[in-house]
Amino acid sequence: MKKHTACITFYAFVLLCAAGLTGCAGTTPLASWNDGAPAKTALMNYVKAVTEKDSPDFIPPARRIAVFDLDGTLFLETDPTYFDWLLFEHRVLDDPTCKATREQTAAAEASRKGRFPKLDANRERMVSRAYQGMTLKEFDAFVKKFKTQDQPGFVGLKRGDAFYRPMLEVIDYLARNGFTVYVVSGTDRLTVRALVEGTLDLPPHQIIGSDSSIVSSAQNGSDALACTFKHGDTLVLGGKNLVKTLQMNKVSAIAREIGVQPVLAFGNTLSDASMLNYTISGNRYRALGFMLLCDDLEREYGNAAKADKMRRDCRENGWIPVSMRDDWKTIYGQNVTKRKPAAR
Repeated sequence: MKKHTACITFYAFVLLCAAGLTGCAGTTPLASWNDGAPAKTALMNYVKAVTEKDSPDFIPPARRIAVFDLDGTLFLETDPTYFDWLLFEHRVLDDPTCKATREQTAAAEASRKGRFPKLDANRERMVSRAYQGMTLKEFDAFVKKFKTQDQPGFVGLKRGDAFYRPMLEVIDYLARNGFTVYVVSGTDRLTVRALVEGTLDLPPHQIIGSDSSIVSSAQNGSDALACTFKHGDTLVLGGKNLVKTLQMNKVSAIAREIGVQPVLAFGNTLSDASMLNYTISGNRYRALGFMLLCDDLEREYGNAAKADKMRRDCRENGWIPVSMRDDWKTIYGQNVTKRKPAAR
């Protein structure tokens, strides 16, 4: 396995190989996908067409760029909500070192009771401020410790292991066929880096996410242009949200940080629509966009109405739907089960 390729880390990869759940030699690619699943067939036919040198659809390896949303596309977002917001809730209510404001405390307490705030600039401001003053190493350690907690709605699953196994196989499959994978997420970039470590062997520069300010420990509120990083200084979080990488911001980030139009895009909500449309619109190469449907109500915390709407959106926009219910043999692995509701 090449260093810094977009595939499952070595130890996780060995375990999946042993279970026959990767594209290793002697096993079937996308083994956690049902045979005949339309999305699986479409992807495999596409990869074959763009990687054969004598094919009219051949794409040079340097232009085989695939972009993936994180929450709800690679990783659980419905137990009960996004990882980054639950991390904020944990920081405010459970971390004695956090000096939370009344506003932050009220939002976190309401969240713990199931009342989640709408996604807006005020929410992002509260989240960024919750980590102000933490060094990058401290924040990385904080996320990784949170990852070790049990995932509340499942048995046999830790928070940091709540990746969709069939989608890990897609990343592995693409990497083995010369694709470079980027994660383009609305979740904070530093959070995503810590979250995927140990599961995805992606270098940090292939993680694109929302950004908060980073300052010198000696900056003391001065403008960055008036500050020089000196020997002995450290990097700390400045507490200011800079950008939320959703919708058109995903496209802008891809243009800035990747510099070329992707040929594959994977998402799950309309906040990913711009990324998928950018990928498949006016592309010099053959390109596809895939949208996951949250239609599994037995093994996951799905939503039938949202899934039906997304299926209609797929038809209207030319995206390929991926049914979690119908296309996947497993979501998190055979030893993970959805927790039964407590008896009243």
